[in-house]
Amino acid sequence: MNSSDGKTRDLVTTMTGAGWDYSQSRHPYHYIERPKGPHYCVYNRRHMACCFDDHTTEQGYWLLRQKAAVLHTGELPLQFEGPDAEKLLDKLFTKDITQLKVGRCAYGVACFEDGGLLVDGILLRLAENKFWYAQADGDFYAWARAHAAGMDVTISDPNVYVSQVQGPKALDILAAASDHGTPEPFGYFAMKQVEFGGQKVIITRTGYTNELGWEFYTEPQHNAEALWAHIEAAGKPFGIEIFGLDAMNIRRIEAGILNAGSDFNETTTPYDVHLGRFVDEHKADFIGKAALQRATRQPRLHGIKCTGGEPLISADVKMEGKRCGIVTAGATSPFLGYGIGYALMDSPTHGPGSIITVGCKDGTDQSAELVELPYYDKLAEIPRGKLVDIPEGG
Repeated sequence: MNSSDGKTRDLVTTMTGAGWDYSQSRHPYHYIERPKGPHYCVYNRRHMACCFDDHTTEQGYWLLRQKAAVLHTGELPLQFEGPDAEKLLDKLFTKDITQLKVGRCAYGVACFEDGGLLVDGILLRLAENKFWYAQADGDFYAWARAHAAGMDVTISDPNVYVSQVQGPKALDILAAASDHGTPEPFGYFAMKQVEFGGQKVIITRTGYTNELGWEFYTEPQHNAEALWAHIEAAGKPFGIEIFGLDAMNIRRIEAGILNAGSDFNETTTPYDVHLGRFVDEHKADFIGKAALQRATRQPRLHGIKCTGGEPLISADVKMEGKRCGIVTAGATSPFLGYGIGYALMDSPTHGPGSIITVGCKDGTDQSAELVELPYYDKLAEIPRGKLVDIPEGG
């Protein structure tokens, strides 16, 4: 049984004592977040803040939309290094990894043999034979090790932590924080090494919000306290603040961004959930290729527009009184002014424009409509810097 029933949830809090958190780790900025009253989920056995006592979820949402919000994530970068690193990754991922240039990054998904999705994340090519894969929650390490048998590649945990700086002021903060200004070029999905207060830091033009933004990678050799103090000081004139997943979740649903393990899993193919564009079937081979060649191309995942309530995760989606799908994500959008979410339908028969009934957070069933994703900014012009869209509200 899932722990979330829409009424209560179980999160991690800090308390005195020792024991029974052996396999969990805190990120380097835990003690900076601590005065804000954080409540954490466990993600890749790392603590990632869902919310804070010092601000509401809606305040965090408007911070992201209007200024700049920082999330210290639980993403887990794994390192692949050696002569066969590219060969292994090209086998594991549906995307053609041989086309990824040094100094660039790419979104990558991995599948099981039957075409079901295993995990997603951002792949960075640091050198010809060295990669980081910042993975979503899941046991990708064991999967990669199993398929690396006989290859000359070392797979390891470099103990790197990923933080996101997202929002319309994000690039202003980068320009102020970098000792030598914004690196050029620094387009969408670029990767650069910059200096923040004399510390060399890898950054990428990526994020989980579809707002303008970038991410920075804190490595073991960094002085994390000094690094954050430097970024915070540079961002203060632009309104930079730390926020949590609850606020980010609203924006990522609006943007049509998926969460591994809930919006997709081993029962869904990339085509089921609008990830078919990341499948390069021209590749000689990759795990799941044969199954995906036989798979239907019609999606089963769609957005939900519910003006009468907030869709409840795991609630039934019904048509004419019969169950036909499940809610995989739900929130109330302060910007759109109604309940939003995702519906994973049992079949691709019904799509955008279909009228459904969904279970909502308040315990009621409400009429709703299936809609196309994303809800706005269809061409993703905001994160590419082609559209400045700072809404009023909050």
